[in-house]
Amino acid sequence: MKIRDIMTPEPRICTPETTLAVAAGQMWDTDCGILPVVEDGALVRVLTDRDICIALATRPARAAAMKVGEVAARTVWTCGPDEDPHVALAAMKTHRVRRLPVVDARGHLVGVISLNDLVLAAGPDAAVRGDEVVDTLKAICAHHLPAPKAVAA
Repeated sequence: MKIRDIMTPEPRICTPETTLAVAAGQMWDTDCGILPVVEDGALVRVLTDRDICIALATRPARAAAMKVGEVAARTVWTCGPDEDPHVALAAMKTHRVRRLPVVDARGHLVGVISLNDLVLAAGPDAAVRGDEVVDTLKAICAHHLPAPKAVAA
């Protein structure tokens, strides 16, 4: 089994100029929590439902006025379609993410693999075991609070 066998092919995408309102609508329509952000054909960022929520809660602007490029994560972890699913699990565990864009050898987006995809592919006779998925989820969900701010005396 390869990542290409269990990923979501041809995911919805957005650009840095897409508004958060449009991006949220795309997420709603496709029941997904991530949109790859593409510019001139290249994957440049990712936008998550959490990015949208935090941006709207912490900035004095409406979703229709905010652009994806203002809030989407610049650091993007990816995997390849011909890699073993364990590569995706390891990246998710290390980087504490639930979804990874899948890019081909030229760096073009070909899909997205999510922890949900891996859960559905797991089984006793499958390439991915359920306990491996649970270990990854535990690592992702572990509390990771920022260091307390220093208080001036």
